[in-house]
Amino acid sequence: MTKIEAIIQPGKFEEVRAALAEAGYPGITITEVKGHGKQKGIEHNWFGKKFKTELIDKIKLEIVVVDDLAEKMVKAILESARTGKTGDGKIFVHRIEQAYKISSGEEGDTVVA
Repeated sequence: MTKIEAIIQPGKFEEVRAALAEAGYPGITITEVKGHGKQKGIEHNWFGKKFKTELIDKIKLEIVVVDDLAEKMVKAILESARTGKTGDGKIFVHRIEQAYKISSGEEGDTVVA
């Protein structure tokens, strides 16, 4: 199994969700988060005064899929979340050793399939 974590711009969420739905994702967890990358925030001008927002609103998506679907999910996120500008986000891919369904005690790939 593979866990895909993606940090994306909030304005791209519906587009990413639709792309994932089309790709056949089994389930998703979404968290509203704040953070920054190398740019350390965004500089704004407000009535001639400059100020910096260091922590930027983002959406964190977490999806666990059988290994065969991982590349398809990553590609769906990459294509739908990209604007080509700094701050589009990141995708992290992790190996999952085991998964369990709490309600039934079921375990393994069938939990996420």
